[in-house]
Amino acid sequence: MNAAPGSTRWLLGHELRLAWYGSALSGGKRRPGTVSIIVWVLAWAVMHGCAFALLYALRKSPMDDALMGMLAGGVLLACATFMLSNALRACVLALFERGDLDLLLSSPLPSRSIFSVRLLGVAASTAALFLFLFTPFAHVALVMGRPGWLAIYPALASLAIIIASIAMLLTLVLVRLLGARRTRVLAQVLAAVAGALLFLLSQAFNLVKHGDGAAIAQSVMRHGLFAPASPLWLPGRAALGEVLPLAGLVLLALAAYLLTVGRTHRFFVRGLQQAASIGHVAKRPPGALRFRFRRSLFDTIVIKEWRLIARDPHLISQVLLQLVYLVPLLVLILRGGDAPGPAIGAGLTLLCSSLTGGLAWIVISAEDAPDLLQSSPAAGRTLRLAKLAAATMPPLLLVALPLLWLIARAPLAGLMVAFTVTGAVLGGGLVVLWVGRPAPRSNFKTRGKENFLSTVLELLTTLSWGGLAWALVSLTAASADWVPPVAAGALALAMAVLALAWLLRRR
Repeated sequence: MNAAPGSTRWLLGHELRLAWYGSALSGGKRRPGTVSIIVWVLAWAVMHGCAFALLYALRKSPMDDALMGMLAGGVLLACATFMLSNALRACVLALFERGDLDLLLSSPLPSRSIFSVRLLGVAASTAALFLFLFTPFAHVALVMGRPGWLAIYPALASLAIIIASIAMLLTLVLVRLLGARRTRVLAQVLAAVAGALLFLLSQAFNLVKHGDGAAIAQSVMRHGLFAPASPLWLPGRAALGEVLPLAGLVLLALAAYLLTVGRTHRFFVRGLQQAASIGHVAKRPPGALRFRFRRSLFDTIVIKEWRLIARDPHLISQVLLQLVYLVPLLVLILRGGDAPGPAIGAGLTLLCSSLTGGLAWIVISAEDAPDLLQSSPAAGRTLRLAKLAAATMPPLLLVALPLLWLIARAPLAGLMVAFTVTGAVLGGGLVVLWVGRPAPRSNFKTRGKENFLSTVLELLTTLSWGGLAWALVSLTAASADWVPPVAAGALALAMAVLALAWLLRRR
């Protein structure tokens, strides 16, 4: 039965339809195609297989209910962190980037209905990925005689509604305190950082699990907030089918939704009115204009690219977010030990290559005025080299001190890591330079969908140099028979990828 136009069901169907259209795996398509649907179905089938393997192993080695509740609660807390990141992005999209709210609010529809449906849409888009990942456990558990695990459905939906309400409230409060322009940037930066905090916390636990840190961790897990009977694990117990925790979680989600809709939809309208003025042109600074030109065209282009990146805080947060994952590696490097392990060398190489790929896409593919540069009297070779330098110099400078520390502690292994890091950075930059396609900077998040060839070559370059780093550091520590062939194969793959990118380069 079709919903009446203008009703809440009709608006919610529109929101879900837009979310469906936005889930296409390839850019430019209006909706997911047959290939995308087949990929998702196969992935869901694989998830069911993984769930069966885990639950079958758990059936052979039963786990205490309290420990199982703690484990499920920890997983849901981790999901809540990523849900908050996704919900903040969705709220910014709903308030600032969709561009349809002015039309909806000028219609006869009540603003309360519009806001409630938009909040439900944020909650649905937030919960979709986690339902895809965890509902296979509910299905397999039902077959294996654990019907209580079907509570994963309402538990995840309730958690998504709570997180969506928090994200919307946070966004609207920031609009009132800071204004729409600053809120847009701050909310996007918070969304980018939220997911990385969980990684840092998990690595902090790994770094203190030995020695005195182990005793402290065990004491914390026995008493206080992290004790087995702590309310912190109630969401996990709710997901496993306990009635009272599940009822409490559902009631909390309903209260959060009603409170957010009932008390803040006027702020929602006010925030939209502020967002309408987001595109005002900045005033010209007082005084006469002063032009500062450097003597070298190379230096001028490099500084220009760095300044353009520095003017976009959201873009900086997306690119430099990868540096968060460098922190545990730096801690491991600075800790005791005679030589760096293969994982450290491979990790530094992979991170630098990935960071270079993002910067190179911004500097080279997302150039705002490519026609102006091509028609200028400057040599094209100089322009390309300057842009390549602007993309490759920051990653090399960021890891210069850790590499020097590694070389001082273990000269041979440190030199091997420095070689692979340099090769990965240059290789990633050259791939984007040769096979990258022009695109606007707003497509940074979806750049992998628009140029499949460049994405695959970048991935192969990153993996080959990372594998070479692992093999070379292993070769300095031990002389296993498998190490030299692996190193030779990784180096050959890296050179072959560069040769293929050069042959397929844009002329």
